[in-house]
Amino acid sequence: MNGLVIPSPDFRREVEADSGERVSSCIQCGKCSGGCPAFAMMDLGPRRLMRAVQLGLRQEALASNTLWLCLFCMTCSSRCPMKIDVALVIETLRHQAIKEDVRPAEKDIAVFHRLFLAQVGALGRAYELGLGAAYGLLTLRPWANMGENVAMLRRGKVPFIPERAAAAGPLFDRVKKSGD
Repeated sequence: MNGLVIPSPDFRREVEADSGERVSSCIQCGKCSGGCPAFAMMDLGPRRLMRAVQLGLRQEALASNTLWLCLFCMTCSSRCPMKIDVALVIETLRHQAIKEDVRPAEKDIAVFHRLFLAQVGALGRAYELGLGAAYGLLTLRPWANMGENVAMLRRGKVPFIPERAAAAGPLFDRVKKSGD
């Protein structure tokens, strides 16, 4: 029974209600996946994730690494001919996975996700050196990226002291409202 897939008939309606988006109107054109900069690393990608939601494949959708690899760049949403905010649907699924305690397949990706969002919320941008150091400490691999960090510092690719940018505003307001 390991390969048995059991659809959840209410899953699509739950996602539509939580996100405010009509997942059922997705026509599977593939423009979302075609423009996604992280698509090559994703197991499902935006189009197939939307299809999984349409079909009520709750476990497949919530366990997908697409939820955690999404950069929230909004390319998928801007390219959708049906005007679906695909990035918002992915964010909604991510929150649902957290709520249902569905563990991502990639070890420690949730830790990275939390650190990244906290850093962008505090600084208005990512601070790669600090992110790498904090991730290494929290995953008990403090020296894992040391060589790359030193090389980036030496070449001037990352600042030693973090720079503050404009606030991340609407994205974090939405996250706070959703209770995460």
